[in-house]
Amino acid sequence: MQISLEGKRAVVTAGAAGMGRAACLAMLELGAEVFTCDINETALAKLPPDIKSYVCDVSKPDEVDAMMQDIMADGLDILVNNAGIAGPTAAIETVTNDEWRQTMAVCIDSQFYFTKNVVPHFKEKQMGAIINLISAAGILGFPNRSPYVAAKWAVTGLVKSLAMELGPDNIRVNGIVPGNVNGERMEQIIEAHAKAAGLPADNIRKRYAIGTSMRCYVEAEEIADLIVFLCSDYGRHISGQIIGVDGNTETLFPRTLD
Repeated sequence: MQISLEGKRAVVTAGAAGMGRAACLAMLELGAEVFTCDINETALAKLPPDIKSYVCDVSKPDEVDAMMQDIMADGLDILVNNAGIAGPTAAIETVTNDEWRQTMAVCIDSQFYFTKNVVPHFKEKQMGAIINLISAAGILGFPNRSPYVAAKWAVTGLVKSLAMELGPDNIRVNGIVPGNVNGERMEQIIEAHAKAAGLPADNIRKRYAIGTSMRCYVEAEEIADLIVFLCSDYGRHISGQIIGVDGNTETLFPRTLD
């Protein structure tokens, strides 16, 4: 099996680092014309020059509209809604209104803004692929991460609803549940969790691993592999699915290390 994205135009949000960057590089290697955005201009500058990048705050609809109008002038085939933030790690009564609203704005509102831009074009051409990055927090509970969990459950619902709504127009919509993805963001989450729980970071790192059936962490490139498969012709009839690349997450925070 040889996957090709030749002739495809793809947008990946938050592509300067982590899973977004891995997805951009994988799509580029398979022949796609790739566009991405981020708020980190320095990190964007480190991407290959063949990837066209935009400095864009995905929580601001005017910035999203301006970016997408520029790209959509020549069409689009793939949208990967990857942007997200961890939000606060705190008891619900201590979460501020601003922290709640910002988590929602980046994790779910941005997916609405980008999707709203692409759907009319996808309907016109009767073809398109949308991938929304979720989280195990979008299918499970997670104490002290309520804003993030609420936003990611909303993404799960969005995937299911859009797959039904857009399927008659040959537009497929899927969600990916990444596991414990090695990288800077994962380390920040572990540190925040360790601080909130009053436990060593290594303890939290082990708990995350044993929360999965395979006792594992995964690499960003594994998420990218699934993204390109779902966006290729091999995934032409896969829609409405929530697919984990996570070693089967059983719980996001085991109570013990047993």
